[in-house]
Amino acid sequence: MRIAVDAMGGDYAPGEIIRGAVAAAREKIAEIILVGDKRRLEPELDSLNPPVDLEIVHTEQFVEMDEQPALALRRKREASIMVATRLVKEGGAAAVVSAGSTGAQMAASLLVLGRSGKIQRPAIATIIPTLKGPKLLLDAGANVDCRPEHLYEFALMGNVYASRVMGIREPRVGLLNIGTEACKGNEQTLGAYNLLKGAPVNFTGNIEGRDIFAGDTDVIVCDGFVGNVLLKSGEGMAQALMTMMAREMKNNFRSRIGAVLVLPSLRNLKRQVDYTEYGGAPLLGVQGVSIICHGSSNARAIKNAVRVAVRCVEQGLVTGLGQLPALNSDGEGVKCKPC
Repeated sequence: MRIAVDAMGGDYAPGEIIRGAVAAAREKIAEIILVGDKRRLEPELDSLNPPVDLEIVHTEQFVEMDEQPALALRRKREASIMVATRLVKEGGAAAVVSAGSTGAQMAASLLVLGRSGKIQRPAIATIIPTLKGPKLLLDAGANVDCRPEHLYEFALMGNVYASRVMGIREPRVGLLNIGTEACKGNEQTLGAYNLLKGAPVNFTGNIEGRDIFAGDTDVIVCDGFVGNVLLKSGEGMAQALMTMMAREMKNNFRSRIGAVLVLPSLRNLKRQVDYTEYGGAPLLGVQGVSIICHGSSNARAIKNAVRVAVRCVEQGLVTGLGQLPALNSDGEGVKCKPC
């Protein structure tokens, strides 16, 4: 299987991107197509002396992280993310992986691949660690302003991903809200709740933020504004806790002795909360597999993102999403008075 990797996207591109791509090729996760400027890619590859064949598709253009995505893509028709996405559209690659501008990748996916079936709004679905294993959160930032019917679609798409790719049987789908009662929330969540009651998924009702990491809900649905804040808050808290623990363990001799004993457990904990372990997040709702990586992705994250892309293709994710029914409603839901 051939995966197109945008070698020019990300805070540490092209070096870390190339290292991750080489690692994926060495482990035979997939055949890799690096998309980017040969003049910058080839010296990096030569320094690694990779015993694998990686194809390079040359383009000198790429989207900077601070550029306005739609405007940048209009000006740069041959930007690396556009070229990589076209490879998927034309059958030259099975999926695209990028750690570049999320907005640019979304725009390229919509322009080149198009929407899947009757989906109105694609969503970023990201894995979050919980006490009961990895769970799915969407939207993680693609749509900051949503209507109830969009959250309904996110639930359906998340259900497909959780069952097909994550292997969860009858995923439990919850709506992120300020309370578990059906009549809690704003107009968006009230309307979404009433739509989800009749959705063809295992909808278990509202879920509060404090309950997410217990792991009792497999698919957590929210708009992209809330999801992105939640995701980054979780990342920051995990990093802060690890830093505080490390600092406390260096306080005195007894703490340092104890640290030696618990070090294996701490390393295991760090792996569980490290985003590089999960690789990337699929953009659900487009006619192709497009994996969005953290902007600060290192080589390990890129390698694991390629692994995610391969699994999405193997499990027929795009086919499953294309079979989702249209919302049989006016999308307004039924309003009720707050408790």
